[in-house]
Amino acid sequence: RSPKIRQHIEYTSNTNNFLNQYTEMDKVLSRLSTMTGALAVGAFTVNSCLYDVDGGERAVMFDTLRGGILPDVIGEGTHFVIPVIQRPVILDVRTTAREIPSVTGTKDLQQANIKLRVLWHPIEEELPRLYRELGTDFADRVLPSIVNEVLKTVVAQYQAEELLSRRAEVSEQIRIDLEKRAKQFHLTLDDVAITHLTFSREYTKAIESKQVASQDAERQQWVVKKAEQERQAVVTRAEGEAEAAMIITAAMEKTGNAIIEVRRIDAAKEIAGKLANSRNIVYLPGGGATGQGGNSPGLLLSIDK
Repeated sequence: RSPKIRQHIEYTSNTNNFLNQYTEMDKVLSRLSTMTGALAVGAFTVNSCLYDVDGGERAVMFDTLRGGILPDVIGEGTHFVIPVIQRPVILDVRTTAREIPSVTGTKDLQQANIKLRVLWHPIEEELPRLYRELGTDFADRVLPSIVNEVLKTVVAQYQAEELLSRRAEVSEQIRIDLEKRAKQFHLTLDDVAITHLTFSREYTKAIESKQVASQDAERQQWVVKKAEQERQAVVTRAEGEAEAAMIITAAMEKTGNAIIEVRRIDAAKEIAGKLANSRNIVYLPGGGATGQGGNSPGLLLSIDK
């Protein structure tokens, strides 16, 4: 054979081998593509048939073939659902805090600005009915309206001053009435408290003026009591002095001037005792006659430097 023919035969053989290898690879890729598609469809199907309910949540099922919301409440965990036909609705059942402001009038026609903090959660057994009647935003639809309604009803029974002095009683009355209203909408209240309470600026100034006047009145009462006590002390002292004078007069009538001499001697002893204890005074007793036959009195000399 000539070299050209031999080369042609080898080229043809190589080409056939390449085509066979390409065909085998194409089959493998086709199988892989089919398997990948099947896995994707399977994963999508499984994902569409399963759903999770996290902690603190519950689910209600909407079924198009069975007439809407099913009566069962689905708890936490992974659950099965029929795609297209069924649709789970996840609802939060944890206790939630909410502060609701309100402006209402008191019994004495004063405007009170109140903020009420409410801790609430839905009743789990009533979740299907709650979702059917109010949807998922039931808290926004219910709480502001019933809180304002109850606040206006309760606050109107008290005067402005009583809202401050009887705050615990007012808060308890609000809680009782609000729990009754919330239960009608399948909600449970864990706690209700007044967190903020203010009045209009004019009423606040009036309260401050009243407090100042009350303090002034109490001060004046104290001054009057003090003056009365001082007057009674003076009267008592005068009565004591008058009684002492009467006793002295009676004694003088009986003994003459003897009582006066006794008092003079006592006074002289007291003075002599004080002078004897003094360091800066020296007593010189009187000497003999001074030319007139009399005795000279003693001398008190101060030796202060």
